[in-house]
Amino acid sequence: MIKTFTHEKLLQYVYNELPAKEHQEVEHALLHDAELATICADLLLAQRCLDGLRRQPKQKTIDSILQYSRTFLKAG
Repeated sequence: MIKTFTHEKLLQYVYNELPAKEHQEVEHALLHDAELATICADLLLAQRCLDGLRRQPKQKTIDSILQYSRTFLKAG
C-alpha cells in the first residue's frame, strides 16, 4: 500500500514532532520513494539554513526600545 504524506507531515517529521508510529511510517516511505526523499532532503537543508540565521534585533532597535522605556522611569 502506497501512503502519501502532506507537506505539513513532512515538516513535522523534519522537526521531530511526530508520534513514534507516524515517524516510522515516514521513514519507511522515505526508503522506498526517491521523490519523497528528495523533498524531505530539501526541507532538511532549508531547516539547517534557517536555524543558522542570526536572530537578533539591530542595535538601533534595542536603543529605541530602551529610550522608550526610560520615559516611564522619568514619569514616576
